[in-house]
Amino acid sequence: QGQLVESGGGLVQAGGSLRLSCAASGRAFSLYAMGWFRQAPGKDREFVSATSWRGDSTFYADSVKGRFTISRDNAKRTVYLQMISLKPEDTAVYYCAAGVPGDYYSMSGYNYWGQGTQVTVSS
Repeated sequence: QGQLVESGGGLVQAGGSLRLSCAASGRAFSLYAMGWFRQAPGKDREFVSATSWRGDSTFYADSVKGRFTISRDNAKRTVYLQMISLKPEDTAVYYCAAGVPGDYYSMSGYNYWGQGTQVTVSS
């Protein structure tokens, strides 16, 4: 059974930066697309970013384009989300996901999910 473990969340002031990591184990995650989603209190979980299994294709929500960068290291089975210029509206629990999605932007097709890491951006 595969497992995803996120880390790197925390409290940061607006304009600050954080780097989230997601370590995968148990399966051939190097062959899976990897995605980041987030869920703010009282809101639905939403797409943030994703990368193809090779890392040669990346996708971003409009709200984070130019501020967030996704990358992966298949040798380490780890995917990263570098976040800069953080805003209070980025506050959410961030989830890592892995799978073979037909649509990178949709939660369906991501078969494996982490437990999430809290990101709080203060104004």
